Amino acid sequence: MRDTTFADDASRVRTGTAPRAVAAPRNLAIGALRLTGCDNIAAGLRKHSRDATRPLATLGIT
Repeated sequence: MRDTTFADDASRVRTGTAPRAVAAPRNLAIGALRLTGCDNIAAGLRKHSRDATRPLATLGIT
């Protein structure tokens, strides 16, 4: 799922701990969207990216 939504295979981050550092926020986004009941992650990302405060509200940060 991360590959199709975030294009992980096309990422040029490959050395050291950078791949983990890049994957962590992506995993957080996927997990947060799943907690809200979102079945289609790509559609959920598009919906939540329209409003800058919406991702924070999803995580309970206001």
